[in-house]
Amino acid sequence: MDIGFIGLGNMGFPMARRLIEAGHGLVVFDTRKEVTGKLEALGAKPATSPKDVADQVETVMASLPSLQASLEVATGANGVIEGSRAKRFIDLSTVGSAMAVKIHGLLAKRNIVQIDCPVSGGVGGAEKGTLAVMVSGPKAEFELLRPALDVIGKVFFIGEKPGAAQTMKLANNFLSATAIAATSEAVVMGVKAGLDPAVMIDVINAGSGMNTASRDKFPRAVLPRSFDFGFATGLMVKDVRLALEEMKQLGLSMEVADAVGRLWETVISAEGAESDFTAAIKPIEKKAGVVVGGAKGGVTGK
Repeated sequence: MDIGFIGLGNMGFPMARRLIEAGHGLVVFDTRKEVTGKLEALGAKPATSPKDVADQVETVMASLPSLQASLEVATGANGVIEGSRAKRFIDLSTVGSAMAVKIHGLLAKRNIVQIDCPVSGGVGGAEKGTLAVMVSGPKAEFELLRPALDVIGKVFFIGEKPGAAQTMKLANNFLSATAIAATSEAVVMGVKAGLDPAVMIDVINAGSGMNTASRDKFPRAVLPRSFDFGFATGLMVKDVRLALEEMKQLGLSMEVADAVGRLWETVISAEGAESDFTAAIKPIEKKAGVVVGGAKGGVTGK
């Protein structure tokens, strides 16, 4: 399949590379020439704009960092909507259901099908092709695209309703955000009481408290204090805010979600949008007067 791919960031680049390695022909666009150059070396064709991509292929994928970026790439000046060949736009980004519905309506006027296709599993999952790939859109289009989507991960068809896959992604990322926040508080509690954080994580992972943060994030990025798991705090906060907005629109009262949202607002204020989201533990440590982990695997109290 000939595929256009727009947005070659931490997630987009490895997904695009896997598609090339699987034999798909790629036309790529990113504002950074150095990343498109790397894919050109693997056989991809460069494009000068989203419109140029959509002039060359019928199927366009995009992995973008913000709602506005997705809207502009899909429907803005020089966007996919102006392309002469594009028939379908697959948005791998997390934009929330309201924005997905908006893009769907605008593209439909040009007979371009919007496919919601957010992914979960981080940079590691993108590299290995093990992402959870959530899809909503016309079933026939899904079946057409499935061979390509299978290359990037495990594919789940959520439904035909525009935005349905976005709702699924927000539910998933809310749980991920909750896991890192709750695990941080639990481990800081133990460290404050004199427990070894490495032993705590081992016990949690052998018991009923095991979660994605204790299993993956803490051993790899928190206990060594590298804080380099590969997902920005700004992106996590964006997803949490979107989840809270969707819950509100549905008329729900979510006490845990509200608390998680407040904590992540504290994290972005203290650590900045560009920090790794595993740095969520730092404001909690600061309030408790402890530091979890370190080069020697110990604890420094204050």
